[in-house]
Amino acid sequence: MHRDQKTGIALALLAVIIWSGNFVVARDLIKEIPPISLNFYRWLIASLLIAPFAIKKTIVEWQYIKKAWLYLLLVALSGVSLFNTFVYIGAHYTTAINMALIGTTSSPIIAVILARIFLHEKVYFNKALGMLMCLAGVLYLLCKGNFHNLLHLHFGTGDLWLLVAAFCFAVYNTSVKKKPKEISALPFLFSIFTLGTLLLVPFYIYENAHSSAITWNSHLLFSVLFLGLGASVICFYIWNLAIGKLGAGRTALFGNLIPVFSSLEAVILLNEKITTFHIISFIIVAAGLFIANLNHRSN
Repeated sequence: MHRDQKTGIALALLAVIIWSGNFVVARDLIKEIPPISLNFYRWLIASLLIAPFAIKKTIVEWQYIKKAWLYLLLVALSGVSLFNTFVYIGAHYTTAINMALIGTTSSPIIAVILARIFLHEKVYFNKALGMLMCLAGVLYLLCKGNFHNLLHLHFGTGDLWLLVAAFCFAVYNTSVKKKPKEISALPFLFSIFTLGTLLLVPFYIYENAHSSAITWNSHLLFSVLFLGLGASVICFYIWNLAIGKLGAGRTALFGNLIPVFSSLEAVILLNEKITTFHIISFIIVAAGLFIANLNHRSN
């Protein structure tokens, strides 16, 4: 395995460890803050935190940023505005464990398909097999350890929101691979964070006009800060670096590990139950991830 691949894997793992808290926090805050407001404040904080480090380079690279505004708008819309808003809406209808499993495991499968169609990334046998194993692990969980239950399987409201969110994040993952080389990492993140926040403004205003006033407390403030700094600035930065080293489809497969960490946190913090079929499904998903990332002589 090449050094770049090892670095990419390490970065992707670090990102998913931090990212796993996103679903737990979203589920934990459903009674404290509406979904669009939560997403708006998350990215507003992220934009403000990254601004001091990115503004100077952003000004230098402004001509390239302005030229790629339509591309940046797509990335911001899919990865910042829509993905997390749909996740936070889904949190009102399903558990943190289901959110993490459905949202993060279906997205890599879509990302591999999109990367093959639009980026012409090769799908080797081990990647295809690993992807199928990840899917099998998800289905095993959804049917609660009995594949006969697939005949009666149906997606609830929360599951559907998460599937749409997964598609949005797959679009983001695929689009990031096409980032103009003239735009460096920090200006790129600052641009999509800011654009994504601005796109949320009209919906934030509408939601606030039709929702109860938010009661801010230390728990809510800390949670939003965690989302803005950890799950946004830090995670997106190292995730994009991982994509550059491993490719969009391969990096996205690491998202399958998020349910493992999210479930442990949900059990500890939210008192959600984890069962034998949860554990078995995680093992299947982890095995699929390992197989999908085995080195290939053409890589």
